[in-house]
Amino acid sequence: MLFLRMLLLIASFGFLTGAIGTVVYDIYLAFQLDRILRRNDRAPESEPGGTPAPGTSAGTSSGLGRLAQPTSRGPSGGRPRRIRWVIAAKLLALAAITSLAGKSLVVVPDGHAGVRVSQISGVRAGTLYPGTHLIFPLTERVVLYDVRDQVFSTAASTNPKEKLEVLKVESREGLSVGLALTVRYRIDPARLPYIQANLPQPIDREIVEPVVASTFRDLSPNYIVRDLFSTKRGEYREKATQTISSRLGEDGILVKEVLLRKVELPEEYARGLEGLLEKEQEDDRTTVDAQIEQKKVKIAESQAEAAKIRQIKHAEADAQSRVLMAKAESDSMQYTLPLKQKQIEQSRLEAQARKEATIQNAEAEATAQVKGAEAAGQAKVIGTKADAERNRLLSESQNVLVVKNAEAAAQAKIIDSKAELEHRNLLADAAAHNIRVTSQAEAEQLQLEAAALKTNPLLVQYTVAQRLSDRVQIMMVPTDGKFFFTNDVLKSVSAVTDSQLKLGAK
Repeated sequence: MLFLRMLLLIASFGFLTGAIGTVVYDIYLAFQLDRILRRNDRAPESEPGGTPAPGTSAGTSSGLGRLAQPTSRGPSGGRPRRIRWVIAAKLLALAAITSLAGKSLVVVPDGHAGVRVSQISGVRAGTLYPGTHLIFPLTERVVLYDVRDQVFSTAASTNPKEKLEVLKVESREGLSVGLALTVRYRIDPARLPYIQANLPQPIDREIVEPVVASTFRDLSPNYIVRDLFSTKRGEYREKATQTISSRLGEDGILVKEVLLRKVELPEEYARGLEGLLEKEQEDDRTTVDAQIEQKKVKIAESQAEAAKIRQIKHAEADAQSRVLMAKAESDSMQYTLPLKQKQIEQSRLEAQARKEATIQNAEAEATAQVKGAEAAGQAKVIGTKADAERNRLLSESQNVLVVKNAEAAAQAKIIDSKAELEHRNLLADAAAHNIRVTSQAEAEQLQLEAAALKTNPLLVQYTVAQRLSDRVQIMMVPTDGKFFFTNDVLKSVSAVTDSQLKLGAK
């Protein structure tokens, strides 16, 4: 059908060209005939007596005279050439008919669908699927749509290699997160009349792109950055897929799949998250080390308990074996003498048998020596091979044992260093706690002493007196001195002392 359409268009162009060429050719011939007639009319006027002009033969003048004798003459004295307007009109009609026939055939290619748009009634119902269709050429036209799967993608960050739109969303914390998305969709062919009549064009830039971007931007404030990146990433994508599918489905766009390829975190948050993950890994490592140490302690305890049980069992078994041996010796003494006699008789018989066996063995040894030499040679070869194989296995086992011992020693050093670090941390915590408790107790003591001094100022003197030498004796007396006999004694002693001092001074 496509070939027929092209053939009709070519025929229409040929008919149009033939009509124009026929009219132009007739006009050209008429112009040439008129020019010749005008020249012949001017020739007789140049010589009035009918004498031909100089240089003109009689035959030529007579031929021109016959050509210039029409039954009816035009304004210039000649008959005009008729233009074939009828033929040109027929050719134009054929050109118009073939052109309209060619334009009435519309071919919809594979992977596309079309909708008819009338200049009178607008968009017409029904979808034109791949194939050939007939339309009214002057009043209708066909708009084609690609109904294959299409892809809309965004980038998480600016990348010179990717010429895609960068999609940034805001999380619950207000941080800007970049999303790399891929949406696969297609246009519903059954709803092409609605799409052509109601939706702006092009659909990917005017409909799909704004809907996808607005959906992800509306859902992102419900999640924190860590949820978007790890735990609730699938839930976030599923909700966005449902929303996009429902919104675009109302406009006749079928969403096949929504992919969240990449989540670009802010640089500061990414650095903080890496540090947090490192600390969590260190915490997990410390927990595992502590569990390993606990298991080692339990294993050591179980081994010690097993060793203790084995020692007890060995001691019990030794005691029981000694008891049984003593009983066996006591029972065997009853049968010792008869057995001795039987043994003497048996030894005599054995000596005679050995004498006979010696003769036979001598003969057998002579034969066996020859065979033994052969077997010894083979045994030496086999033994040499066995020794080489055993040495190789021993060397390999020693190498493996050395590697295992080195690995065990390295692991033991790592465990000892971690245990030493934890021990130092515990000692530091204990020392800090002791300092805090001691300082708190001293502060409380100072508060109590300040309160006591405030109520009784003489405690200062008492404390000073206690701090004196051990040889100094201290006695507490009332401050007023009433009804206290030592007051008079002290006064008399002080008076005597003063008098002696005065005398000594004189």
